[in-house]
Amino acid sequence: MKKNNVFELPSVNTALSLLGMAGQIEQLKKENREVSEQAARVILKALDVKDSYTFGHSMRVAYFSLVTGSELKLTPDEMRELELSAIFHDIGKIGTPDAVLNKPSRLSEDEFEIMKKHPEKSYEILESYPGFEKIAANARFHHERYDGKGYPLGLKGEDIPVAARIILIADTFDAMTSTRPYRKGLPYEVAFDELIQFSGSQFDPKLVRFFIEGMRKEALKGEEEFFIPLMDKRFNKNAA
Repeated sequence: MKKNNVFELPSVNTALSLLGMAGQIEQLKKENREVSEQAARVILKALDVKDSYTFGHSMRVAYFSLVTGSELKLTPDEMRELELSAIFHDIGKIGTPDAVLNKPSRLSEDEFEIMKKHPEKSYEILESYPGFEKIAANARFHHERYDGKGYPLGLKGEDIPVAARIILIADTFDAMTSTRPYRKGLPYEVAFDELIQFSGSQFDPKLVRFFIEGMRKEALKGEEEFFIPLMDKRFNKNAA
């Protein structure tokens, strides 16, 4: 405050009042976050019931994404956004017909067109939830390619949110390394070579380097499980 060209400090009562308001705001944020996370766990339980493979895949993609985020030194808020975005990137598959979602062989062209709708469905599910706007966008754009040849909008390069670019790498890596009924998963080093081969076209080359560096550090730990903060649970690294 200014009086007669002299600045005056706020009164003690005013300062305490402001501190109290700040504390209340932080408490509300904490409560809203807890409600959001509880709702997220309920949605994920529905996904697990619908398709346990997609649920497990989503947990692994979250783990791979968080490893990359740690290498990038993302802030805690950015890491939380990345975690939730990765966990929910495939939530739209709830609306995909079982015959397409669980087909044990290559999809036909028509079936692939149906499958390609899941990012938009993920966006539709998430966008109206308070505080999930960025998470919805990241889920929507996780199949956009660095060269602009992805979907649904054909975004290119850094026009694609960084979380979505990370998730695409993690998503593809899990698809390559997971063992399915119709094929055996690739060894990590072979999958790394595939990511490098398509850097600059499908993937952000800088993020591929961070991903591989982080995953090699993880391998040195020799751990069989990974931890997902939102779920407060450990999961097996080996995809069944």
